[in-house]
Amino acid sequence: MGDTWLPQPDLASIDVQTVLAAIADPVRLRIVRLLDVVQESTCTALDMPVKVSTVSHHLGVLRECGVVSTRIDGNARPSRLRRQDLERRFPGLLTSIVSATPPASGP
Repeated sequence: MGDTWLPQPDLASIDVQTVLAAIADPVRLRIVRLLDVVQESTCTALDMPVKVSTVSHHLGVLRECGVVSTRIDGNARPSRLRRQDLERRFPGLLTSIVSATPPASGP
């Protein structure tokens, strides 16, 4: 039996403006960076400073814009970056985003 995945946009329909707008949110950017490190995670397992329901919402936004894939595993919904897909569609974009140095904190 194969994995069951939640719906996500086809690679050809993913728009760079939509991806950048989604990742511009600080919580979603942190999720993307964490998923880059851990490879796959559920909203409850990600170390985030917001409620699990908020993480779940943000993962849904990231999935709907094509940044992550989410599979069904019993009651869990682990998500992972669509790294290879995004690399084919927008070469270097995701690597640049996850490796960019965050801005320095205020004074």
